[in-house]
Amino acid sequence: MPKKLKPIEIEDIALFQLPSNLHYSPDGKRLAFQVTRADMEKNTYHTDVYLAENGAARRVTWTIDASVVLWDDDDTLILRRSSPDAQPGMTELFRLRVGGGEAEPWLTLPFGLRQLEKVGSAYVATGAIRADDPDAYLDTPDKRKEKAEKEKDEQDYHVVDEVPYWFNGAGYINGRRTALFLVKPEGSKAVCKRLTAPYFSVDSLCVDGDKVYYAGAEKRGRESLYNQLYVWNAATGKTEALWRKTGYAFGGLFTLDGRLYAQASDMKTYGVNQTSDICLIGKNSVRQVYVPPVSLYSSVLGDTAEGHGGDYAGEGEYLTLATVEAHNAIFALKPGEAEDAQLSCRTVWEQEGLTCTMTACADRIAVIYQDWAHAAEVFEMNRDGTGMTQLTHLNEAALEGRYVAEPHRVDYTSCGYDLRGWVLLPQDYSPRKKYPAVLDVHGGPRCAYGETFFHEMQVWVSKGYVVFFTNIKGSDGRGDAFADIRGDYGGTDFRNLMDFTDAVLKAYPAIDPARLCETGGSYGGFMTNWIIGHTDRFCCAASQRSISNWVSMSFISDIGLYFGPDQCKAEGLFGEKNTEALWAHSPLKYAKNVKTPTLFIHSEEDYRCPLPEGMQMMQALAARGVETRMVIFKGENHELSRSGKPKHRVRRLKEITDWFEKHAKA
Repeated sequence: MPKKLKPIEIEDIALFQLPSNLHYSPDGKRLAFQVTRADMEKNTYHTDVYLAENGAARRVTWTIDASVVLWDDDDTLILRRSSPDAQPGMTELFRLRVGGGEAEPWLTLPFGLRQLEKVGSAYVATGAIRADDPDAYLDTPDKRKEKAEKEKDEQDYHVVDEVPYWFNGAGYINGRRTALFLVKPEGSKAVCKRLTAPYFSVDSLCVDGDKVYYAGAEKRGRESLYNQLYVWNAATGKTEALWRKTGYAFGGLFTLDGRLYAQASDMKTYGVNQTSDICLIGKNSVRQVYVPPVSLYSSVLGDTAEGHGGDYAGEGEYLTLATVEAHNAIFALKPGEAEDAQLSCRTVWEQEGLTCTMTACADRIAVIYQDWAHAAEVFEMNRDGTGMTQLTHLNEAALEGRYVAEPHRVDYTSCGYDLRGWVLLPQDYSPRKKYPAVLDVHGGPRCAYGETFFHEMQVWVSKGYVVFFTNIKGSDGRGDAFADIRGDYGGTDFRNLMDFTDAVLKAYPAIDPARLCETGGSYGGFMTNWIIGHTDRFCCAASQRSISNWVSMSFISDIGLYFGPDQCKAEGLFGEKNTEALWAHSPLKYAKNVKTPTLFIHSEEDYRCPLPEGMQMMQALAARGVETRMVIFKGENHELSRSGKPKHRVRRLKEITDWFEKHAKA
């Protein structure tokens, strides 16, 4: 008999090392990236910088937690210190000569850095400012100390007068803006000059020679979904407006052969989740040159990979990640020779699994990729997509000798759609036994599950559960029309999930239908709340970072003012008709029907699906005598399951698993 493999445990989540932030040197000979690892003892993370050259990767920082900012030249990396003892409101930058030696202090920027790019012998940066004190970066040390003392007196208060006043992962953002700066090093001192107005926030930035292109908008009172385009000329020091009208949301700026392109959406056809088109930008001109059939980023989900994008413009073409069905691809877009400059597209590479980050140089492409049997690693390939080679082996030891369940595909039809899902089977699965099972619903809703390693699912498999998951109507990877469920939350998507459950039970009759568990987070949390109000077929459920009431969510979430009405197809927030539309899609409306024992997992600082959303549903169940429990994580936000503190991630998964064990195996 084959040797029995060890199970994957809850605590194993702390073993995985996550690579991210890929940067090729200007000559393309070296690839820099960072790797994040958990420290369970201190309940935090450490970040180390790695360098890959000649097909091998090595760690190059040891005494500081650091992240990669950019290459200063072919032999010098600019790093950002990310240790907790860094000065608040400041950014400590280091220079690392990759030929040898440790990183050395270089500049301290008098603002929180977002992005840094070279422009000739100087740099441009985007950094955090306060609109009511936009020139605080010029303060003397004594002035900074004076302001810090004053802030201590105000630390028990939040005063807000604009929306959004908070943002998930960033805390209270009232009055904060992202400014564009010119940065000139003079020895160890950074001479900075703010280039944008106090109330202006920069959203996207790219540099082409002396020209710095940026998108952004002024925010006064309420933030707009639209922004404008500008160019700052480093040679003349002048700023020119390229597009000052409303009507487009611009991002993903890049240049090819001196022409500016942007990903732009007018949100007119499919609302706020509409895929952005690639547009050619001229003076007062926005011209569509490529309409993507799918999203040009990575929306395939996993809990052992960081990052959801990556692009590169060079050698006459634009490379970008894309989400196709349930995996990722690399598209190459190239202008044609015709005067209309339409972009043609070819697929350079695609493979089942998850590719969360991509970058390129003149002759190679680097990606962070994982398949169903492995956690994320860094790979490299030729520019034509051939010769894929693994550069890192960060996570092989964590999975060595462990049982990893292979996804078995289940195709099914629901509501006229041909859909797919997957089933993970426990080790030594036998059709002659009976098994409990877990339905796991993804977030988004515009995300996708795929044939990729998912630690939490493998934990449940190791406990003897069959785990099944699918991409329903509303998921990414099949274009805007398929992803559009505005006004249909809890309709087609719910029926798809129930039809999938039926298809899995038919294909795997060893599953005990009386021991079905269900869980999901974010949109999956909404769907969990919806499911328990519309069926009693699950023996228990675990609702994570959920929405229960679109009316309240729309007035407290960081994205609520536009996301709630958009997704519920309400014309606005006020009036009986709009309230009815929001309430009709609210799981709380149907809480009177719930009989399913339900666990609620929520974070105290989740501003995307705020804590009251879970509280309302939990209290509704408690009021009806339905067994319920709520676990609230202090100091965590919407990203608890992916980047929460190590001990909190372990506790979260233990709470869910124990809930399943209590109700499916009692």
